[in-house]
Amino acid sequence: MRVLVVDDQPLNCILLKAMLEQQEYDVVVANDGAQAIELMQQYDIDVVLLDVIMPVMDGFEAAPKIKELAGDVYLPVIFITTLEDHDSFEKCLAVGGDDFIHKPFDRVILSAKIRAHARTRRLSQEANQQKKQLEYHYNQIEREHEIVEHIFSNALDQSIKYHQHCDYHLSPASMFNGDMFLMAKSPMGGFYCLLGDFTGHGLAAAVGALPASRIFYAMVSKGMAVNDIAYELNGVLNTLLPSNMFCAAAIVELSESGRSVSAWLGGLPDIYLIDEQGNVIQTLESQHMALGILSDDEFERTTIHLEVNANQRLVMATDGIIETENRQGEMFGEQRLKEVLRSCNNISTEQIIQLTQSFSEHSAQQDDLSIAIINCIASEKIKTAPIVYSKIPFELSVHVNAQCIVGTDPILELVDVLSKIEGVSEHRSNIFLLLSEAYNNAVDHGVLGLDSNIKNRDDGFLEYYQIREKALAKLENALVSISVKYVPKDGVLIFTIADSGRGFRVKDNKDDNLQLEYGRGLRLLQEMSCDIQFNTQGNEVKIVYSLQ
Repeated sequence: MRVLVVDDQPLNCILLKAMLEQQEYDVVVANDGAQAIELMQQYDIDVVLLDVIMPVMDGFEAAPKIKELAGDVYLPVIFITTLEDHDSFEKCLAVGGDDFIHKPFDRVILSAKIRAHARTRRLSQEANQQKKQLEYHYNQIEREHEIVEHIFSNALDQSIKYHQHCDYHLSPASMFNGDMFLMAKSPMGGFYCLLGDFTGHGLAAAVGALPASRIFYAMVSKGMAVNDIAYELNGVLNTLLPSNMFCAAAIVELSESGRSVSAWLGGLPDIYLIDEQGNVIQTLESQHMALGILSDDEFERTTIHLEVNANQRLVMATDGIIETENRQGEMFGEQRLKEVLRSCNNISTEQIIQLTQSFSEHSAQQDDLSIAIINCIASEKIKTAPIVYSKIPFELSVHVNAQCIVGTDPILELVDVLSKIEGVSEHRSNIFLLLSEAYNNAVDHGVLGLDSNIKNRDDGFLEYYQIREKALAKLENALVSISVKYVPKDGVLIFTIADSGRGFRVKDNKDDNLQLEYGRGLRLLQEMSCDIQFNTQGNEVKIVYSLQ
């Protein structure tokens, strides 16, 4: 340890130097404050013994300069003085002094004071070193966060492209958002969006967003169905995420015409179809577990299909909205969200967020807040290179008995087969939606004889599917036949779906319009096909789908 002795009396310097060197201190001597400043810049000094009254620069003037040179690390300045008045003591402390020692010097007291202040200096040096390390690591983390945030923003932000189709707001609780919102268009013009909510928030919750976005964009570019996208995302996230993490998600496709919606819903709060005044026309409830929980063979692909109009909008939000609490611990809740939607015509997401924050009395945000409103409008197809279609005509038939109806998904396998044909894969989403709708109508209304009007009641959807499950459990001797014919010269696929039941639509010559069956029935088939015909009994439908 090095001690700087500053005194204009040579005898004092010699005496102090001898006493300190006997205790194995390294001693440097200065005769006034100016010399002390010079030596401070040359040596690493640990303790300063500073006389008060000196020529050139006295101790009162030198002390603050010495402290300034020491920087953030504590450097003890012990004044050597013969002064006894309190004003002098106060002045010594005011200019930066830390202690006093009186002349003549007491060896024991001097040694004790130096050791005590030396311990404090060592602690200060250690704290300063830790502070520098923390600052370094903090700056490194900040830089890494900036880079990652830039990558996330570029990878996930599609707001400029689709502002007409969707109004959305993402408000993270920390730097990184555990929620993600993705938008893209398929080659057939369908508008897709995905709202996801990973477990927790911050960087740990956001790590799954990048692989999820790559899968989403890649599959949308191929025109895949929403349940195909959900299946692929589930497989990747199930492998990637730890067992205590998952992603609640809603994947929605709005058709090119803006007239039909397909949705896979797993774990998010209810989605609302609203009109211009914000009235809820239909509530879409989550049907599945969140992504990343189930294995591939456990995963459920069931989708919701509904018909929509141009003046309607689809509202979906993460649980951060409805679980926002005010200072009394009361949640914002679903009912209050519905009231907010009705509070003004064509309400924006920004207005919803403002009302949510107002409810919370602008207290600290506890979770990521994300909400999106999709406008049900038509969109143009993406201009791409002409699709090359197979020139070989073909026909195939599938006969689904009662056992297969209960335990398999024949439409998925059939669409997988059709997608192998050159050019047909570009229409996969539309073909899956069309066949799923026709097949489900044949099973539900033809084979099982279920009535869609049940869904109009309170909790009607739940009651409907409970009745459906019971009916399937008792099902025997049923058959649904599906035939597909490809006519390359006309550029069409002709589907024929027949059931062994009473049929799902009875022909009424007085009614040339196809009746809507709770937003997901016959009118949807008409919307997607270029021709649709029923037999007299109503248990067979022929659908012509154009590939052109």
